[in-house]
Amino acid sequence: MPKNQNTFSSLTALRRRIAGRVVHAGWRWMQQAGAVTAQHPGRLRFGAIGEGTRLAFPQGTVFGERWIRLGEHCIIAEQVTLTAGMMPDLDLGSEPVLVLGNGVVLGRGSHVIADTRISIGDDTFCGPGVYITSTNHSYDDPHEPVGKQWPRSAPVEIGPGCWLGTGAVILPGARLGRNVVVAAGSVVRGEVPDHAVVAGAPARIVRRWEPDTGWQPPLRTPAPVPIPDGMTPEQLRGLALLAEAEQA
Repeated sequence: MPKNQNTFSSLTALRRRIAGRVVHAGWRWMQQAGAVTAQHPGRLRFGAIGEGTRLAFPQGTVFGERWIRLGEHCIIAEQVTLTAGMMPDLDLGSEPVLVLGNGVVLGRGSHVIADTRISIGDDTFCGPGVYITSTNHSYDDPHEPVGKQWPRSAPVEIGPGCWLGTGAVILPGARLGRNVVVAAGSVVRGEVPDHAVVAGAPARIVRRWEPDTGWQPPLRTPAPVPIPDGMTPEQLRGLALLAEAEQA
């Protein structure tokens, strides 16, 4: 290859590296600047937003903020939709419509659509793409397009300490108790008791904890061992390497 062509290729590669660094640095800056917190709400004026709560940039569709209350230390990932009411600029009264407790986590691309009240309890974690709605389409009239028929609404209540797996769907009228696990891709309607694991579409209880008998059916994996106080990251890595050597 001629020398001048090698030089041209090297310059092109250098420009691409520089451009890549500039783009990534700019994106990191926008993520920081565009995040929403109690101190920096931007254009969003929530009914309440607690200390330590952060909505990552870019946000999804957000409207009806006046009727949305976010607790403390919530993590709202990128492209999460939060809406109160069927459309923007409605007067929804004096009470909040969408309430997140303290420490709630909503994974990337999740949607919480609150046409009537939705409450999510403290320390509930949601994986990516979770869909929670208090409104569903009706199809009573067989001669009218489903999308043009008036929807049905019912309140949704999710208790504290729940885990909603990736792609879970929570339908209107659902009531989840404390520390409920919803398997990925499940569709939940109706009432789910405390300390239950549900899976499927529609979701069914597949495991439940009772004070007298523990988990039934029994868990197939051993309980995780808590990390001792004062354990350093280096010590943890050493233990992991030791465990791998013992299994080899």
